[in-house]
Amino acid sequence: MRLSVIIIARDEAADIGATLASVAFADEVVVLDGGSSDDTVAIARAHGARVGHATDWQGFGVQKNRALALAQGDYVLSIDADETVSPALANEIQAVLAQPQGHVAWRLPRASSYCGKVLRHGGWWPDHVLRLFRREGARFSDDRVHERLIPPPGPQGTLQHALAHRTYASLEEVLDKIDRYSSEGAAQAYARGRRTTIAGAAGHAAWAFFRTWLLRGSILDGAHGLMLAVSNAEATWYRYAKLWLLQQQRRDGTP
Repeated sequence: MRLSVIIIARDEAADIGATLASVAFADEVVVLDGGSSDDTVAIARAHGARVGHATDWQGFGVQKNRALALAQGDYVLSIDADETVSPALANEIQAVLAQPQGHVAWRLPRASSYCGKVLRHGGWWPDHVLRLFRREGARFSDDRVHERLIPPPGPQGTLQHALAHRTYASLEEVLDKIDRYSSEGAAQAYARGRRTTIAGAAGHAAWAFFRTWLLRGSILDGAHGLMLAVSNAEATWYRYAKLWLLQQQRRDGTP
């Protein structure tokens, strides 16, 4: 009953070494590289990973399905290049796979850090993610961003030990990810027929701040919680503002 770990990556040399070291217990590790210009591929190979290549980026969902197609294990653990599996979580994964008890997939709690601090509010904890699953019959949605796992039919379980997520090491990383994800999100929303106004973009951003800061309690995480609420609002603002700009460009015939 073999376990495959799949990781999609591009220019992740700063993080992927720690990620790969944490999953050394797996029977195989597959890294699908999206065209890295740094040492990502060399680091992956040095850790014994099987490396594939797919440089025609079509979104996270498509890329993860490509990585999944390379996996050979009966079960798969899908993690990101900035996530690590603790020894306790590794032991728990091995235990449930030894006795799956009919389960086809498991959710993992995820502990995410923001500029050096692990946040416990604002929707960031326990942040259960469906990442461990039986390979046969499973796939990822084709969403460009915020893809989701579609497991085979059957009961699902929940693990106790957390996956560690090094979300943002700096505000520079926050801004870079906001820019990239908002562009992907706007394109995806437009393709699905979503439309907005510039006032609507401002309203969505204000709601994102209020929901994170008060309803989800990021106020309890202090200054870092405030930064999270602001960055969530900013990400929402740019996603809807870019969608509005796409509408204007299509209306005016701008490619």
